[in-house]
Amino acid sequence: MIAIGCDHGGFELKQEIMKHLQDRNLEYKDFGCYSTDSVDYPEYGKAVANAVAAGECERGILICGTGIGISITANKVKGIRAALCTDCFMAEATRLHNDANILALGGRVVGAGLALKIVDTFLDTEFSNDERHIRRIAQIED
Repeated sequence: MIAIGCDHGGFELKQEIMKHLQDRNLEYKDFGCYSTDSVDYPEYGKAVANAVAAGECERGILICGTGIGISITANKVKGIRAALCTDCFMAEATRLHNDANILALGGRVVGAGLALKIVDTFLDTEFSNDERHIRRIAQIED
């Protein structure tokens, strides 16, 4: 199960991503927001991060205008490694090296076509399990 959430700046891209997840037959849970009316991104960043940290969802996707604020919020939750990605290389690298469990996107930064490719890369790339990356993740968690 994938947790997904956004603020008003990410609402339209979230709709595109949810349709894409449905097309891929991937289950997701929508944590809001539910319109383009102005809201505070921390509420949605925390909701998705808490669901992933608790094991309710395996991974998460968060979207705000730039992806910055919502990723900062998510990373405040213990056990969360949220990565703001603007291309597929970043999405692949953060999964391989950081075992990132939340993808953050900027709805006003990345177009829908590229965003869907980034989502696919993030979801389809497994963690490398290399010892050096495991060691570094443990250092982050300390």
